[in-house]
Amino acid sequence: MKSKVNVLFFDDAKEDYQKLKQNLNNNFHLTLFNSINSKVDLLKDNYVVGKQIPKKRIPKKYVQKYGVTNLWKINLSDYWRIIYTLRQKQRSSEVEILEIFLDVLDIIDHKRYNKIFGYKKN
Repeated sequence: MKSKVNVLFFDDAKEDYQKLKQNLNNNFHLTLFNSINSKVDLLKDNYVVGKQIPKKRIPKKYVQKYGVTNLWKINLSDYWRIIYTLRQKQRSSEVEILEIFLDVLDIIDHKRYNKIFGYKKN
């Protein structure tokens, strides 16, 4: 069985990615943009390379807005993270293809990550 991985950026993640792309003259933005692209390429090869968030830790924001049943994170440079979910669609043809949709929901810094996931600063 073959797998095809489609990476889709949603809402804030899409907007943030486009803003970064338009402002690559800043070293921080360039580093983050390259880190995102590198991790997206890695995820296309192995979509479970990130860390799965336990179901009980999935913030309601993602369940309510996107109806997620699974949530993953992958670390970027400078303590930023990509938050993503996985969906799959079975297609039948001569060769059975499993189509994976990797939906990027957020590109967030460490402070926003802690706030969304309820981690407190020590």
